[in-house]
Amino acid sequence: MIDVLLTLHPVLQALLATLFTWLMTAFGAAMVFLAKDVSRKVLDGMLGFAAGVMIAASYWSLLAPALEMSAGKEIPVWVPAVAGFLLGGIFLRGIDYILPHLHYGSPTEEAEGIKTTWRRSTLLVLAITLHNIPEGLAVGVAFGAAAAGFPAASVAAAIALAIGIGIQNFPEGLVVSMPLRREGMSPLHSFWYGQLSGIVEPVAGVIGAAAVIVAQPILPYALSFAAGAMIFVVIEELVPESQRGGNTDLATMGGMIGFAVMMVLDVAFG
Repeated sequence: MIDVLLTLHPVLQALLATLFTWLMTAFGAAMVFLAKDVSRKVLDGMLGFAAGVMIAASYWSLLAPALEMSAGKEIPVWVPAVAGFLLGGIFLRGIDYILPHLHYGSPTEEAEGIKTTWRRSTLLVLAITLHNIPEGLAVGVAFGAAAAGFPAASVAAAIALAIGIGIQNFPEGLVVSMPLRREGMSPLHSFWYGQLSGIVEPVAGVIGAAAVIVAQPILPYALSFAAGAMIFVVIEELVPESQRGGNTDLATMGGMIGFAVMMVLDVAFG
């Protein structure tokens, strides 16, 4: 698999990898064809797992390479990582403030962003779509970094990141489709909206890969930017939602397992 990917253009590599992550979202959404509901404990454990994967990916796959790439430059080694990290959070906060969306398990009146009359189903989809942007961007930037020839980045490490993101996308598709099915929407429509939330990842992945290939000096900033955006999503959305149902210990252990899985993937592939 790696040998085949090595022969492809980095933008195409990023596209294929993010199509995989979108497909995993679709697999999660497809669970509505098998069941109308899923236990809150299972969902909270999955959300915790997703948070752990994203935290580990933010450091092992993004921040650590960014710091290594910044060594030996005229500016302090931490400047690109800190600047990119904070900008990523600010960027997500800006979108979060503008884009109407509703977090899983929240009543409709708690919808965030610009006030709108959009349906609850649309707001739920947009909430997941919002934090799929940094995930796709992270995968794209990772493949762009590998193409740039930096020792700190490799196609294998980018593949590991895509696999980790793909694994944690499974519950994200489930988190959108199951509530819609429970509220009376047909299985087909519930699946459609669930998978739709992940379609932004290939777009963000292609943009991320192309950007760092065209302008290699921004690479450590871009890696850190993706990390900051992902951490914003974890703290602002995944962790609070995983704790909302009262399954605190289960969600926490899910987070620990997710972190360990992503760390193993990155170290083994990298």
